[in-house]
Amino acid sequence: MLVASIGRLSTKDAVLLLCDMQEKFRPNIFQFPNIVNNAARLLKASRVLGIPAILTEQYPKGLGPTVPELEAGDLTAYAKTSFTMMIDEVEKQMQALGNPKQAILCGIEAHACIACTTYDLLEKGIEVHIVADAVSSRSQTDRLFALSRLKQSGAFLTTTEAVLLQLVQDAKHPNFKEIQRLLAHPSPDTGLLSFFSAL
Repeated sequence: MLVASIGRLSTKDAVLLLCDMQEKFRPNIFQFPNIVNNAARLLKASRVLGIPAILTEQYPKGLGPTVPELEAGDLTAYAKTSFTMMIDEVEKQMQALGNPKQAILCGIEAHACIACTTYDLLEKGIEVHIVADAVSSRSQTDRLFALSRLKQSGAFLTTTEAVLLQLVQDAKHPNFKEIQRLLAHPSPDTGLLSFFSAL
């Protein structure tokens, strides 16, 4: 129980959730290229570390497919119209994975699908780690207030680099060199510093 309360990530118990990073959102989402770039790094790391990943698309008929730079072409994209990722198909996938205890969550939009997914996961007793520099909304105001609200609900706010380093935990980790390559360039500033000063 202590481990859950402090939010220590573990490769054995985690799933990476990739929410709705689709073409039609590209022109309108604050910091979209940087958000996708960070999510792509998390996906690469999940493959290296053996962490399963689940991908959703919001109404793909109208909003288009997942953007190619996420490099998620090998994943099944679960189409949805609800604002939560926790649709029946995703629930079944989580069960097939042995019901992971931790969810690493990234994508869009923070105040809509990320928020609803977080509430559903927390109600199921799953620990939620929201990767703040891999999550956004059309409005920076909606994004920052959503992050504040989700923190109040019990989600852990973190960053791409923090997740990668927590998952390996030691420079002697057998996959550390591969993860280190993903950290060669620091994460871009995605406009979170003013938010952090207000926490």
